[in-house]
Amino acid sequence: MDALFHKLTHVLSCKEASRLLSQGQDRALTAGERVKLWLHLRICIACTRFSQQLAFMRQALANYRS
Repeated sequence: MDALFHKLTHVLSCKEASRLLSQGQDRALTAGERVKLWLHLRICIACTRFSQQLAFMRQALANYRS
């Protein structure tokens, strides 16, 4: 029970958040990953900017391909 509680309440580090942001480009994140990432992005401007940069690069690549 304690392990489950810790797993559900663990706050992501920036390193973990950036890893999930990158992985989210290639695979669907789990519900738990999405919630933790959403919470982290609400309090971390650096990771929010990284997320925006990933989205920009993805869109630029899509525009380049077409």
